[in-house]
Amino acid sequence: MPSRHDYRDQAARYDRTRGASPSITGPLVAALEGSPGPFLLDVAGGTGNYAAALRDHGYRPTVVDITAEMLERARTKGLPVVRADATCLPIEDASVDAVMIVSALHLVTDWRSALAEARRVIRPGGRLAITDYTRENLGVHWILDYFPSARNSIVPNHIPLADLLADLPGARARPFEFTDLVDASMSALCRRPELLLDPGFRMQTSFFESLARNDPAEAGAGIERLERDLGAGRRPDEEVSDLRARVGDGTIIAWPAP
Repeated sequence: MPSRHDYRDQAARYDRTRGASPSITGPLVAALEGSPGPFLLDVAGGTGNYAAALRDHGYRPTVVDITAEMLERARTKGLPVVRADATCLPIEDASVDAVMIVSALHLVTDWRSALAEARRVIRPGGRLAITDYTRENLGVHWILDYFPSARNSIVPNHIPLADLLADLPGARARPFEFTDLVDASMSALCRRPELLLDPGFRMQTSFFESLARNDPAEAGAGIERLERDLGAGRRPDEEVSDLRARVGDGTIIAWPAP
């Protein structure tokens, strides 16, 4: 089953702005604590930045992704790779100690099947760690106010937290905030709105790559409006600070396999 976004064009340049953010790596390590061993599957792991970061914490990761071009980048980092769909993993039942899905579940068209596959391959006592942007987190993504058509298409793809937890009995969830730009995702860039005026940052996100292809007129008009607002002293990132304090920029979910 295909991803909602085709990363083939981004693969060669992805690592220029999309490293392993400490804002995510720290919570990931905490969520995986208690894994019975080091064998870690990084599902929809792209170029392997987070897998490499977890390797530095003693794990032995394998990157799984559907995009061959992204996996080629992961190979250059000395990471084992498997080309596969997140909803159909060519991995034996109960054969890995841990699985992580980082900032990717909202891009999987059948997320419930992806979770079922992750649960299937984890051995008893293993750990599943997910970082994602739930429906609740989208409230701090003020950028959607500038692109109405994108809001209509993107919001339904982001999963309500209650639905995720219902599929992972016994899981715990907590918010996290971006305090760095090592992984300049859309969520992280929403903390630095002036950087969204730079096409070098914008086009490193699936949001803007898709928008520029599907509705270039709206993409241009929205950026012009943002530039005017910033020039007039508006700080949309600060306008959502109270909500961010409650729900975070994103959510991390930790699930212990029974």
